Amino acid sequence: MVNRYQIQYVQQSQIDKIKWNACIDDADNGSVYAYSHYLDTMAKHWDALIIADYEMVMPLPWNKKYGIYYLYQPAFTASLGIFGKNLTESLINDFIQAIPKKFRLIEIALNYGNIFSVPSGFSIIRNNYILRLNKSYEQLYASYKENVRRNIKKAQQLGCTVKKNIRVAEIIALSKSAMQKITNLKDEDYKNFESLYHLLDQQRKAISYGVYSANDELVSSCVYFFSQDRAYYILVGNHPNGKTLGASHYLIDAFIKDHADLDLILDFEGSDIRNLAFFYGSFGADLEIYPFLKINNLPFWMKWVK
Repeated sequence: MVNRYQIQYVQQSQIDKIKWNACIDDADNGSVYAYSHYLDTMAKHWDALIIADYEMVMPLPWNKKYGIYYLYQPAFTASLGIFGKNLTESLINDFIQAIPKKFRLIEIALNYGNIFSVPSGFSIIRNNYILRLNKSYEQLYASYKENVRRNIKKAQQLGCTVKKNIRVAEIIALSKSAMQKITNLKDEDYKNFESLYHLLDQQRKAISYGVYSANDELVSSCVYFFSQDRAYYILVGNHPNGKTLGASHYLIDAFIKDHADLDLILDFEGSDIRNLAFFYGSFGADLEIYPFLKINNLPFWMKWVK
């Protein structure tokens, strides 16, 4: 029984990255976000909780401010949490209890494999949408809502074209322009993401798509990462001109068409935002919930500010 093992706190410099990645490879709920190279690139610092010889692991991305250590969710990292085989609710709770007390504030997303019938102890349940692509394109297309099919046809009629493996820098530029007023992402986060993209691209685990207007203007774009049986819709860059062209719908449809009939899940990475949830659901995607852990043990004066 795995429960007999002690959960150990291990600092980043002492983590065996080969064993760590092997655990993620073999986990029932393995994720692109949990690999050491992803965490090394996107997290400011990260340590871990580990059972036995990397039988189960939990990354702990952390930072320090005003002398206070806290756990946070790194940029472009939708969920982390506990990874391994045969996870149970009691084991998930054991890991949470084992988080060192020095981390006075905890705000981290766990993953879909960390939630059970009674999600006690988690302050927030968040929504994700996934689409299983193990059907023919015709079957998948038939599951689209009418507005999706209408926008795809509009994009085609207006002369839009889809291109693959476009420069990630162009996608980042569009994303930054569209998101600068509604996100706290920093230039460093985008720079780190670009480095990560090139790393995964070398491993053939990343691809970029773009939709161009009849005037050859990039109006919709995205980056997908691949890991285990999932393709992650991870960075999106849309131009305002694309809204009237049906470009975003055409973009996602192109990926679905290319990957239909594969044992692959398209992971939309959210969302709790009503309009986005409707958009993802309109492709026939299913709801997948996951827990967000929020524990505030800050001093009373900082707790009030937070």
